Amino acid sequence: MNIKPYLDATYLKTAEQDNLTIEAHAALVQEKIQEAIVSDFKLIMIRPEWVATAKQMISAAHSPVCIGTVIDFPLGQSTIQQKIDEATQAIQNGADDLDFVTNYEAFKAGKIDLVKSEILACTQLGMEHHKIVKWIIEVDALSPAQIIQFTVLIKNVVIAHFKEDCYANVFVKSSTGFYPAAGRVSTTDPFSSIVLMVENSFPLPVKAAGGVRSYDDAIALIRLGVKRIGTSAAKQIADGNAHNLNY
Repeated sequence: MNIKPYLDATYLKTAEQDNLTIEAHAALVQEKIQEAIVSDFKLIMIRPEWVATAKQMISAAHSPVCIGTVIDFPLGQSTIQQKIDEATQAIQNGADDLDFVTNYEAFKAGKIDLVKSEILACTQLGMEHHKIVKWIIEVDALSPAQIIQFTVLIKNVVIAHFKEDCYANVFVKSSTGFYPAAGRVSTTDPFSSIVLMVENSFPLPVKAAGGVRSYDDAIALIRLGVKRIGTSAAKQIADGNAHNLNY
């Protein structure tokens, strides 16, 4: 099976997190972008400050690879306006997909109106600009019951406020891959959480991220119903190899 159309080739570490100089880190980011172009992946997922560079490289290569970026990453605790401002800049720089980190701590604290408001406002921004929006719920921070509740909340906001033709463009996404703190990667088995998300997200699609370590893992997730997979080893997985990275 050709799984490349499902893969969001991902590199989200900072220079400090990857123990690199600024120059070496910049070279690595550009290497990852070029790898996505050559490998014909669905998308390259990078931090916002690299979106303009990716746009230039992809345009120069006349490549169909899309550009994704993360918003309010990795903690998700900024204000709604800050999320909108960051996403607006990413759109101006050429981003196609906007992966927002939800304010999952607000959700856990029962501040449901705040969470609904950010989902509505940021999804509206994305739909107005014909972008893909993904909402990261950070499953490592949630109980199974909360995973179900949060998935249903996002689904209900989208169904209540957007037309049916928007549904396929708003994803529920499992993880940042960096919980519980920036720089520490997730080690959670993705499958149990993904099952809960897929069972409760329809008609919204699901993206799995964090802990996808092999071609077999990716195939299993696709068979569960996942439409996108975020991984920092997209090439190794597409080639049928396992890897030791966690995102």
